Amino acid sequence: MIHLQQLVTKRGTIHLCKIGILLLDRDFEHDIYELIKAFYPEGDIHSLYEKDEEAYDIFFTVKRENDNFVIKYATKNHKGVASAEVIRGADEASKENKGNASQEDQAALPENKAEAADGDHIYERYKKVMDAYELRKANKDSLKYALYNVLVKLTGRTLPWGNLTGIRPAKLAMGMIESGMKNTEVAQVMREHYLVSARKTALAITIANRERALLADIDYEHGYSLYVGIPFCPSICLYCSFSSYPLKIWAKRVDEYLDALCKEIRETARMMKNYKLDTIYIGGGTPTTLEPYQLKRLLDQLGESFGFDGLVEFTIEAGRPDSITREKLETIKKFPVTRISVNPQTMNQDTLEIIGRRHTVAQTIEAFHLARELDYNNINMDLIVGLPGEDISKVKYTLEKVKELSPDSLTVHSLAVKRAARLNMFKDKYQEMTFENNQEIMDLTQQTAYSMEMGPYYLYRQKNMKGNFENVGYAKVDKAGIYNILIMEEKQPIIALGAGGSSKLVFDHGKRIERVENVKDVTSYIARIDEMIERKRTGIETWL
Repeated sequence: MIHLQQLVTKRGTIHLCKIGILLLDRDFEHDIYELIKAFYPEGDIHSLYEKDEEAYDIFFTVKRENDNFVIKYATKNHKGVASAEVIRGADEASKENKGNASQEDQAALPENKAEAADGDHIYERYKKVMDAYELRKANKDSLKYALYNVLVKLTGRTLPWGNLTGIRPAKLAMGMIESGMKNTEVAQVMREHYLVSARKTALAITIANRERALLADIDYEHGYSLYVGIPFCPSICLYCSFSSYPLKIWAKRVDEYLDALCKEIRETARMMKNYKLDTIYIGGGTPTTLEPYQLKRLLDQLGESFGFDGLVEFTIEAGRPDSITREKLETIKKFPVTRISVNPQTMNQDTLEIIGRRHTVAQTIEAFHLARELDYNNINMDLIVGLPGEDISKVKYTLEKVKELSPDSLTVHSLAVKRAARLNMFKDKYQEMTFENNQEIMDLTQQTAYSMEMGPYYLYRQKNMKGNFENVGYAKVDKAGIYNILIMEEKQPIIALGAGGSSKLVFDHGKRIERVENVKDVTSYIARIDEMIERKRTGIETWL
């Protein structure tokens, strides 16, 4: 293990590590950066395309030389080199190379088909899975496998999700299961090729199987889901990087925003008239910042344009407890909404004040009980672990309070601080705070969910997550969020309306995805609504 310069502060040991990455071949530069960042989350990392004169604690050089990717690394006291095979494709590879599978993928395959148990030829079935991957992905996997092992050597530690840097590990597992692989074979691939821990491998496979069961009746080819974005919030949270706008500044323009949104709803419904609408999700921001008459206007327009017949699920993310009133919940109840969220994030009042959520724990409890009183029978609650100043005792307190309320589903997020969040933009102001997340905390959230008769049903990951963990949704039987699975697994088109909406057009039997983006800025969205509609129309006519 290479020992690097360290600083001991109130927050623990932090590597003050300046890292340079010289990319002489720019293929996979994003993946290289993200994997190194995962091992050095506090590192000052620089991607370079030519050598500079700066001094670095660690310097990587990545290039392609004929049949290999070459990774060189140097610290002040040590130098090393590693290589990974360049995959050339089935037409160029010999039978010994087993098609276009990457080097680490080949390692797990039996040399002789007869080795497969019960006459079942694992190699043949596994090769079909690998043939489905594009050649580029096989090369990316090969390079990341080698780089991960270099980083393990340098740091002396492993990551729970191995060399996976993407946000959808359950999608990887599901793809293999759908190809005909057994759970044990999927586990072997995740453990040996992607170096995922046994615990996370089991989690991904468990969720992939539950997702398959939950989506069994969804028509991927002829169905779609609808996302409607309300970008306003009572206040902007410290960690938030979404396109959110404080209501007190934008209140006078909400009706103007709804004018544009309702126009987009009407026009989009015409575009999608030959497809079946499966789920609707109204998110944000905070949808319940809308006044009751505004909520009614929005819901009326959705019903008039799209209709609600045949919906599998209709979710409104009520979200912030300080935006929830009896009149708003009664308005929503007049429509066939099947699921809402009441999101405390934490039940510790001091943390709420630190992160800028201007509501009280008592308001969370009151909002939840009010929803139950009005016969809402599918209520989700969102929590965040890794918030500033929260150790395992505070997380335990939050979980105990949530358990007393007994929601129908629970979504546990690991704090991920993006560049646009105030917590990152003004990080010097918060440098004395602790940000703690570890496997013990994640285990505690899982155990609590299990004790509430909930099982995991979807997961995803984000960049810059504390502890390199994941977000997991838990739900009781028949209470899972179908839209959440569809957006993560990318099985059908998701048509997104409103400022910042990003539509995913899934086509060619799920093999291809194209995105159509709405502008994020509310003023621009209002002014350019006709352009947004035509942009969407062009995408839908071209790809669907």
